[in-house]
Amino acid sequence: QLQLVESGGGLVQSGGSLRLSCTASGLRLDYYAIGWFRQAPGKEREGVSCISSSGGRRNYADSVKGRFTISRDNAKATVFLQMNSLVPEDTAVYYCVVVRTCGSDYPAIGYWGQGTQVTVSS
Repeated sequence: QLQLVESGGGLVQSGGSLRLSCTASGLRLDYYAIGWFRQAPGKEREGVSCISSSGGRRNYADSVKGRFTISRDNAKATVFLQMNSLVPEDTAVYYCVVVRTCGSDYPAIGYWGQGTQVTVSS
C-alpha cells in the first residue's frame, strides 16, 4: 500500500514562499497520479494541483495558477509543491493523496494523511 507523508509547511509572511514535499513509501510512486489538496478552517477541502504519474500532465486551481508549481522526482519518491507569492487566503492544512487521474477534476482515491500546516500572515 502506498503511504504518503507531507512536510514543509510553516509560518510565512504574505509574499513569501514555501516548498511542500510529499514523500512516498510502500509502493512505487511512479505508478500514481498525485494531487495536492488543502482545507482551511471552516471550509471544505479543495483541490490545489495534480500531476500525472509521468509528470507530463499538471493541473492547477485558478486561485493558485501562476503562483504554485507542482513537480515530482520519481527516483526520490517525492512530489513537490512550490508555493510563491503566498497570501493569507492560502492558509490551510495541505494534503497530498493518490488521485484517479490528473485532469480538470482529480478525485482522490487514496488515504488521507495528517497534512502539513501552512500559515500566511499579513
